[in-house]
Amino acid sequence: MASITRRQQAASREETPLRHKQVGFVGLGAMGGPMSKRLANAGYTVFVHDARPGAATGINHTGVVAATSAIEVGSEAEVVFCSLPTPAIVREVVLGAEGIAAGSKARIVIDLSTTGPSMASVIQRELAAKGLSWVDAPVSGGIAGATNGTLAVMVSCKQATYDEVDPILETFGRRFFCGETPGAAQVAKLGNNMIAAGVILLSAEALAMGVKAGLNPRVMCDIINASSGRNSATQDKFPRAVLPGTFDFGFKTGLSYKDVRMCVDEAENLGVPMVGGALVRQMLAATNARFGPDSDFTSMVKIIEEWADVEIRG
Repeated sequence: MASITRRQQAASREETPLRHKQVGFVGLGAMGGPMSKRLANAGYTVFVHDARPGAATGINHTGVVAATSAIEVGSEAEVVFCSLPTPAIVREVVLGAEGIAAGSKARIVIDLSTTGPSMASVIQRELAAKGLSWVDAPVSGGIAGATNGTLAVMVSCKQATYDEVDPILETFGRRFFCGETPGAAQVAKLGNNMIAAGVILLSAEALAMGVKAGLNPRVMCDIINASSGRNSATQDKFPRAVLPGTFDFGFKTGLSYKDVRMCVDEAENLGVPMVGGALVRQMLAATNARFGPDSDFTSMVKIIEEWADVEIRG
């Protein structure tokens, strides 16, 4: 951490024209780390916490202050962000005995995680009973988007709350207001993540067929990207993580599997058939079992390669 006290940081920002000069951030993973830095760069003092020892001190950035717990973050800032891996962890971090809501200052909690609409609705109700506001704000765009401020930020909350926090959310990228219904933004995020995983599967099958027929997969990707089949997998994920054989795009199989599973479950709850989504869920289940939850979700391609007895390499 930079050698600067909380009092000095607050004083250095006295002239900053911000509605909230201090914000909180819990969860400093692949997305949370760069997002907290963007807030600091925008002029906020950011009180941060992560359950992993050393995660907060690893962000050596002026304007970022390490807190010892989520409740301490909630006692330092009215607006607190969380970026966490699972719905159960989000609920505990927000509503637990040592959670954000137990802090003396927290008034608005903004969830950047993919929590799902059911859990979002539960947390929103429980926070409302405590007099706190909940904002669904799941993001898409990967580590590069988090670093560069080019994320898509899907938001659902009360209109007045959105008007208050939108200037802060602007730090992260383009915002899409999905309405006041709790969990609405989570539905949009689940649909997006299901498609993102699905196009990896479809692209892998098409490219495996091409390789087996003697085509260069890089040339085939170029053809697809200039044609009607272009998608985020052939445009980005395959060139970056599959064709080089690194399988390191930056999103874990376990998290993708969790998101797609929640998507299919939510569709079933709403009475919407999701036949293709169910197939994607099964492929991610196979990838999760074969390569583990910490593998990259592009490892789905390895399953297709094994079945087809080819390697899709540039």
